Amino acid sequence: MKLLYAEDERSLSEAVVDVLEYHKYTVDAVYDGQDALDYAQTEAYDGIILDIMMPRLSGLEVLQRLRRAGSRTPILLLTAKTEIEDRIQGLDLGADDYLPKPFAMGELLARVRAMLRRREDFTPDVLSLGNLTLNRQSYELRVGDSGMVLPKLEFQIMELLMLNKGIYLSTEDILVKVWGYDTEAEIGIVWVYLSYLRKKLASLGADVVVKAKRNIGYTLEQVV
Repeated sequence: MKLLYAEDERSLSEAVVDVLEYHKYTVDAVYDGQDALDYAQTEAYDGIILDIMMPRLSGLEVLQRLRRAGSRTPILLLTAKTEIEDRIQGLDLGADDYLPKPFAMGELLARVRAMLRRREDFTPDVLSLGNLTLNRQSYELRVGDSGMVLPKLEFQIMELLMLNKGIYLSTEDILVKVWGYDTEAEIGIVWVYLSYLRKKLASLGADVVVKAKRNIGYTLEQVV
């Protein structure tokens, strides 16, 4: 597995590279954001580790440019322990995970393994269930010739449900996965957005419904 690691603190970079290479990863180390972007755009990597605070370009800027260019390479952000807003922004921009600094090497290795496992779990651009499709690029929910573009939060909930077909997700699960660990949103906001989605499924004539099971959660189910 080939990794790109961008960290401007040289001593930390050398220590992390030693650990990663010891565990059989091939690592390209760079020390500023511009080099990280250049390497990521010209080499094929299985995963990228980006420190947020770097000269020339920040890790968030690198992340944003890569995602805008269509890169799907998994990205792990390294953030200052107190910078919660950076973590939220990074996830919103398309990061796969974040790890606060300082970190234990064992946890870094675990996050890298998890990131690379997710990469291997291929999911298509268009998700489907029954007569319903969800385009993950355009955010379009469609049944036959009828379709609509979902707002971001509705799309994220629908994507989560379609990726977990047949699995009940609790209200708390949905809140954390869509709004984030540090959200101040109340649990009731999930019910509101599920109501929006139920109405849209009905208006499209979908043979799929959001099914609720008391004290367990929600799942998508095809109505036969």
